[in-house]
Amino acid sequence: MRANLSGVSRVMGRIEEIERKIRPQKDEEVREEKQDRFVDVLERAEKKERNRPEADEKTRHPVVPGIVSPERTVSGGWENHIAPLAAKYGVEEALVRAVIRMESGGQTGAVSPKGAMGLMQLMPGTARMLGVDDPFDPVQNLEGGIKYLSQLSDKYQGDLVKTLAAYNAGPGRVDSYGGVPPFAETQKYVKNVLSMYRKNSGSDD
Repeated sequence: MRANLSGVSRVMGRIEEIERKIRPQKDEEVREEKQDRFVDVLERAEKKERNRPEADEKTRHPVVPGIVSPERTVSGGWENHIAPLAAKYGVEEALVRAVIRMESGGQTGAVSPKGAMGLMQLMPGTARMLGVDDPFDPVQNLEGGIKYLSQLSDKYQGDLVKTLAAYNAGPGRVDSYGGVPPFAETQKYVKNVLSMYRKNSGSDD
């Protein structure tokens, strides 16, 4: 009986020794598998973000510029284009300047954390819709943004509050709520742009 137990002990000891050699490899495989799963989740999330409907883009992108791309920053010259472009699309120059200040602070290379670009913070889909090939070109960006303001003003029959709310949150949101959406960011945006517009136009009390 003792001989049999001794043999069993040796076999069990050998099995444990083999398992100790194999287990680290298995653990490493598990870690690699988990890492692969995490990468897959990230890729799916990024793909989902890229494929979201563009109607929600302005809501997902803060109006305050996040970073500035130095290589894209173009200095000087663009301000001279505001007046003629504003006249071309029937938008008040004072309003355009207020929107620029609120959107980018006048930084031609501004990029929001979610990807809105340039002086008037055009989203990629909006830029394409407006025929803007390079959102970081200040003149193209200005024309696209001013044209968009004009389109929104026409849509809302000159209602400045709805026009600004739609520029920030998207016309779909404004239509859904019948006016300024109940978003703190949008409400603050409209209030601040209106205040700057009145100062620019000399109508501030």
